[in-house]
Amino acid sequence: MVVRIWDQRRLIVPLTYFIEKPFQNWTRRSSDIMGTVFLYVDYTVPVEEIRQELQRLVHSSDLWDSKVCSLQVTNSTDRSMELRCLMSSADSSQNFDLRCHVRERLIAYIQKNYPEGLPRVRTELGQVGSAGEQPNKAVLRAAADESEGRAA
Repeated sequence: MVVRIWDQRRLIVPLTYFIEKPFQNWTRRSSDIMGTVFLYVDYTVPVEEIRQELQRLVHSSDLWDSKVCSLQVTNSTDRSMELRCLMSSADSSQNFDLRCHVRERLIAYIQKNYPEGLPRVRTELGQVGSAGEQPNKAVLRAAADESEGRAA
């Protein structure tokens, strides 16, 4: 059997492969497809504003088939939220391009408008210095004392 793959090449596959292994035919009735983009953001990012930006991006794209466009928080960890953007297109090629477009533009939007909203590792320092001294000041003071000791 000859199968045309995504990059327009033809792949020759023995029929026994299809007999022995189940497969999905995405174009049996139509070629439309849905795709996802996952973003991992800090809890400070306003989800509703990202949702509105996704709607604006997708609605202005010729790659979208006007059927599905949504954003949901699908997971959360101790460090970030997982946002799932779901969108539909007429075929898998257009959907791939739409997903890349959305991913690039949403990352740029977050970088520009919420740079602190990108995932990061946080460390909370306990009381290090004298009573009442701010932890960060104590760490800076200790580092300065140490570097002065090395210079002498």
